[in-house]
Amino acid sequence: MPPAMIDRSIHPNTRVLLDAWRRMNASPQTHALSGPSARDHAHLLDRIFVLEGLPDSNWRVRSAGENLPDLLGRDLTNHSFLELWTGPDRAMMASFLDAVRLEGAPGVVRGRGETITGQRVELEITLMPLETTQGRPAHARMLGLYQTLGGEGMLGGRPIWRHRIAMLVPPLRRNPGPALQLVASNR
Repeated sequence: MPPAMIDRSIHPNTRVLLDAWRRMNASPQTHALSGPSARDHAHLLDRIFVLEGLPDSNWRVRSAGENLPDLLGRDLTNHSFLELWTGPDRAMMASFLDAVRLEGAPGVVRGRGETITGQRVELEITLMPLETTQGRPAHARMLGLYQTLGGEGMLGGRPIWRHRIAMLVPPLRRNPGPALQLVASNR
């Protein structure tokens, strides 16, 4: 999917966070001094979480915004992010997290959350690597944004219990450039 298509189809909050991530990676010092501050987007902070990669290929939630425990009916801190997913969705999410980590670029998950009584809401989860982790999967960290795409009131105050993946937008592969080598022969 071309980058322009991804940018048009994502939630505006996701766009804000991805733009900040891109600016921060392009110029960390400049972004820290002159970039937008967290208070400019306070509405995002309640839905942000941080994941930490563990040696057993699991991903632990290190911290989670204030709205997430209410929305999910449990505190996620120090629990496995992969436990939110079941069956094939868990395997897809594990592979997706590895792709984000290995490529060092963001990815977006579209899916649905469901309560125990069957109410559903569409979801968008954005994951962005926080540091380069070449060869150090135990220290990988990701910033995540968990948001509903409307219809949250239809949940009737019940927490989201089941998660299903509908679409994965993986990180764009880095283009290593041409592998041509100039060879001169002076015979």
